[in-house]
Amino acid sequence: QVQLVESGGGLVQAGGSLRLSCAASGSIFSFNLMGWYRQAPGKERELVATITSGGSTNYADSVKGRFTIARDNAKNTVYLHMNSLKPEDTAVYYCNARKYGIIIMDYWGKGTLVTVSS
Repeated sequence: QVQLVESGGGLVQAGGSLRLSCAASGSIFSFNLMGWYRQAPGKERELVATITSGGSTNYADSVKGRFTIARDNAKNTVYLHMNSLKPEDTAVYYCNARKYGIIIMDYWGKGTLVTVSS
């Protein structure tokens, strides 16, 4: 069973940048989809960005043009580059790995906190 460990969160001023990393304990090549989700206080978890095994990406409208997701299969790591951060980006960011089969298998990290001050 793969374990996902997020890092890179912290406190940043509005307009700043951060890079989140998600390191997997095993190969991420076998996962159909890797993604980042976030959950702000009092809100439900929401999709931020996903990347397929083929490199196709998808973004929430709220982060398009500001965030970039990337994967390095050799390092078993997925990144989320976040630019032009806004206070509303404040949340716990979670890494997700998904494998499609007879059933969908989802794996989650424990999250990393991003706080954007105004």
